[in-house]
Amino acid sequence: MPKSIHVLAFANVQVLDVTGPLQVFASANDIARQLGLPTPYAPTVIASGGGALMSSAGLALLAEPLPLGGSDTLIIAGGWGVYSAAEDAQLVEWVREQGAGCRRVSSVCTGAFLLAASGWLDGRRVVTHWTRCEELAQKHPRLHVEPNPIFINDGPVWTSAGVTAGIDLALAMVEEDLGRAMALDVARQLVVFLKRPGGQSQFSVTLSLQQEGNRFDELHAWISENLTKDLGVPTLALQAGMSERSFIRHYRTDTGQTPARAIELIRVETARRLLSDTGVPIKRVAVQCGFGSEETLRRSFLRAMGVTPQAYRERFSVSLSVDPLSVDPAVP
Repeated sequence: MPKSIHVLAFANVQVLDVTGPLQVFASANDIARQLGLPTPYAPTVIASGGGALMSSAGLALLAEPLPLGGSDTLIIAGGWGVYSAAEDAQLVEWVREQGAGCRRVSSVCTGAFLLAASGWLDGRRVVTHWTRCEELAQKHPRLHVEPNPIFINDGPVWTSAGVTAGIDLALAMVEEDLGRAMALDVARQLVVFLKRPGGQSQFSVTLSLQQEGNRFDELHAWISENLTKDLGVPTLALQAGMSERSFIRHYRTDTGQTPARAIELIRVETARRLLSDTGVPIKRVAVQCGFGSEETLRRSFLRAMGVTPQAYRERFSVSLSVDPLSVDPAVP
């Protein structure tokens, strides 16, 4: 019998949180049929009451009512509507009871807020969209929220990062069910990575430092333009017009990072752009970004991105031609 995959949606759901995982399972079905194999999955969109519901993208979805029987896999989508859904006592109770009969319970992006409200995430390692990790941890202190992974599998409970990470999560489920070869075939058909390199932090290095009205936004812009200069606390405090003690205290409060860590992240982000957009040698990239040596760049890149600079360039490089404007003539 095909495994029942129920994707729980609600009004104002993020449409890709629903359709991304659904397409992974649908593609696995297509490939199985082409190979003359039994259909492995029965994917269905469900919602409280069933019927049509509007996604946040303005695309209407037609959902089946909440099933009375169990599910093999329950996937809870995210989106702005998840906050209202998490306050629906009947829906929360249904998730709690339904999960007990599932082989896997999971969430995509901010769907973790609804899954957390049901109690299924208590005491577990979880992830959600990088912009909502702190909020999730504050609302549900019994969770172990990790901001970097694309997805986390903690026993029968799976959670994923933002939006497209639901595809990564579904591919991992296909690999668990049907093997690596099938998951790889699905990934090739969808033109995505079977296992995406790096974590979600690679998409938010500078953005994570920015807050509306942040007094340090101009400082960050100055740092980006002066990566090879002395960027010690005395220099940064002077640039920000603050005493060193006041700068250190306010900077950590406003950005959630120490100045040293923030500079490292900005340097890594600049290196990332040079690696993907140009053919500048890695040694020169290291110097231009203020790392001094290729080994220092490598260590920092591994900490921030989870992959080496060379591996990142191989996966994400658009062009290996050297951009003359990106080369500092003072750097050998």
